[in-house]
Amino acid sequence: MNKLKRVTEEPSPYRHLEKMSIGELLANINQEDQTVPHAVRKAIPQIEQLVTAVSDKMLAGGRMFYIGAGTSGRLAIVDASECPPTYGVPYGLVIGIIAGGDIAITQAVEFAEDSKEQGWTDLLQYNVSANDVVIGLAASGTTPYVIGALEECRKRGITTGCIVCNPGSPIADLSDFPVEVIVGPEFVTGSTRMKSGTAQKLVLNMISTSVMIQLGRVEDNSMVNMQLSNEKLIERGARMVQSQLQYLDYESARSLLLQYGSVKKAVDSRLYSLR
Repeated sequence: MNKLKRVTEEPSPYRHLEKMSIGELLANINQEDQTVPHAVRKAIPQIEQLVTAVSDKMLAGGRMFYIGAGTSGRLAIVDASECPPTYGVPYGLVIGIIAGGDIAITQAVEFAEDSKEQGWTDLLQYNVSANDVVIGLAASGTTPYVIGALEECRKRGITTGCIVCNPGSPIADLSDFPVEVIVGPEFVTGSTRMKSGTAQKLVLNMISTSVMIQLGRVEDNSMVNMQLSNEKLIERGARMVQSQLQYLDYESARSLLLQYGSVKKAVDSRLYSLR
């Protein structure tokens, strides 16, 4: 492994933040944030390879796991938890795991990320296998919890990926499909919840959205399989049904949607009846 360059820990180029006005703080944070999409763009070839690998595994019946600690783990939980309501896939198809368990989603669990054994132990609770893909998230690329999990995956022929923000990290070395988004020093030195966290969130959006499209969960540009879990989504769904079946008025489209439970099923049922 190359000697690790911890750019995420390098000193902030901004000095004496406490002397800045609120306006200056906000403007400078915003200026740094604008560099993140450019760093993500450079990583698109890596992201494409990871998405292709994940899509192939999931089309064959496998699952996608995210595993991380701290901010990275929380982002993993958010992205995984939003897939079922957004795309209508079953819970358990995309799984987020955070060091320290559920309590760590809202509270810091001291030293949870330092155990190399616990990451693999947590994966075993889901009977992870070579049918699946495990993606490790760590801004530093050095989190022991994630390293241990990916090491054990490698031994068992489980496909691995990662999203890290340092070049040449141990986690990237353990990944079949590494994604390295190098965003540079943080506005507050070492505060990787900022640019690094933003980069990871952008990449997670790209991965899960692209994979769900490959799985056929989107038609045209619409979430035709979304869960109808509130009135806003029911209204959105009814408008989508009405748009596709233009002879229906809104109330008829809404009634059809509620009868079949998803935009896709509602539209398919009506189109099938007209054949």
